[in-house]
Amino acid sequence: MSKFSVGSIAEFEKYVGQELGVSGYLKITQEQINKFAEATLDHQWIHTDPERAATSQFKGTIAHGYLTLSLVPYLWEEISDIKNVKMLVNYGIEKLKFNQAVVVNSEVRLRVKLLALTNLRGIAKTEMEVTLEIKDNPKLAFSATIVFLYHFG
Repeated sequence: MSKFSVGSIAEFEKYVGQELGVSGYLKITQEQINKFAEATLDHQWIHTDPERAATSQFKGTIAHGYLTLSLVPYLWEEISDIKNVKMLVNYGIEKLKFNQAVVVNSEVRLRVKLLALTNLRGIAKTEMEVTLEIKDNPKLAFSATIVFLYHFG
């Protein structure tokens, strides 16, 4: 899979309105869910108790919504190769909507489209539409607009 690659604001600007790429699938395991629960102190049974969760509408545990959201940087790195960057800053999340629970052992992938790019005196403010797709499920796990600031060198 070839990566989306740019090395300057001018190159990045050429992609406004275009899909930048789709990651490979990543399996969500119970171990990941448990570690996220430990890190965030969110031990709600629907995430961490497989026996009880088996009796729920999901028929198993589900990933925390914020766990799935936290995968954006990792999956974006799989899609992109942004060169000549001194620093990348997570600037914001807009219009976040969790649409569908991600059941344990599901596979997810990220799809990214560049909605807008603003040149802030040499810093690229990118607004990207991101969607997390669940393999073999027509509903998205979530959709959002992610805002990154790229400080090019």
